[in-house]
Amino acid sequence: MSEHIVPIRIYLIVFAVLMGLTAVTIFISYHDLGPLNNVVALTIAVTKATLVILYFMHVRYSPSLTKLVAAGSFLWLVILLSLTMTDYISRGWLSFAVK
Repeated sequence: MSEHIVPIRIYLIVFAVLMGLTAVTIFISYHDLGPLNNVVALTIAVTKATLVILYFMHVRYSPSLTKLVAAGSFLWLVILLSLTMTDYISRGWLSFAVK
């Protein structure tokens, strides 16, 4: 475990940024951006998740092996979501072939 002491000021800044990103998410939800809706929402969500992982889970100040495990976990999540989305997107293709 890391013995690095993080000042309270860092936690407050990260918390303020997270609250700001939450406000941006709410603000953007009331505007129609067309096909960019999902892109903007996912970008904000990934940014918030990265801040939580780096600062509140102390990965930023951890040894390299912990960073490697966190990056590998995120890569595995991306693989699983990609496989899920390919299944979801291709579901309509079979209904056209049956008719």
